[in-house]
Amino acid sequence: MPTLEHNALVEIFREHPELAPRFLATLFHVEVPPHASVAVVESSLDQLIPVEFRADLVLELRDASGALALAIVLEVQRNEDPDKKFSWPTYVTAVRARKRCGTVVLVVAPDAGVATWAAENIDLGLGLGHVEPLVLGPAVVPEITDPTEAEREIELAVLSAVVHGNGPNGLTVVQAALAALGRLDQEHAAVYFQVIWNGLREPMRRALEALVMERQIEGEATFPPFVQKLIDRGKLEGLREGLREGELKAKRGTLLRLLARAGIVLAECESARIQACTDITTLDRWIDNVLGAKDATEVLS
Repeated sequence: MPTLEHNALVEIFREHPELAPRFLATLFHVEVPPHASVAVVESSLDQLIPVEFRADLVLELRDASGALALAIVLEVQRNEDPDKKFSWPTYVTAVRARKRCGTVVLVVAPDAGVATWAAENIDLGLGLGHVEPLVLGPAVVPEITDPTEAEREIELAVLSAVVHGNGPNGLTVVQAALAALGRLDQEHAAVYFQVIWNGLREPMRRALEALVMERQIEGEATFPPFVQKLIDRGKLEGLREGLREGELKAKRGTLLRLLARAGIVLAECESARIQACTDITTLDRWIDNVLGAKDATEVLS
């Protein structure tokens, strides 16, 4: 199921489709055909590609006369998925056949390992043809550490923070991106911040929290005011989630102890069902059911 990070990265290109051909030209040094407009057209593929082969986004480049110049199939890939090696060629050939124009696959892959995997040529058979995905990953996306540059290229700065945020210069890259978010409306800035924050590992999150606190103490307004609020909210939600998980663990433990005392033996599937339960009300009901129950079926009813 697509995550917030996945959907948000797709939305960046949906709202700013001109980024795709610009990145092809500036980051991949691909000769993009002259064009006057770029439009999102994924809805036109409803009858073209089956649901199980649905791309994240399809963009059309048209020249001044309205003729199609290029189609770009955009995919966000956070994990390796062997099925993509079969679906990506499907996207290219189906879109190319329908639109009668050149078609490429552009993959956004924040993880270096996934990016390397995604960039592999896809052999179509006997080495007689292949599809070569273009991948926006750590090797291609620049580290944007200059706040002025980040303000000029906000979406690229966000992508840079997502891709390089956990690297050696991660804190500087993230700091530049967050400072640039102050130029956006709060709704967009909050979404971009959440995408960056969710991509950070724990050591970098702690470093960012310490930096924000240091700036507050020093009275330096390096970050937009909402950044501290969002960080605090994320920490609070994390605390709440930790407390809830602790309560669930305690409930499961109580249920298992009562079952053992009652001499009720659990099958493997029944034990797995208890461990998978995340509803406190259900666990409470099962605990109450132990009294007088003859077997696990009566308890887990």
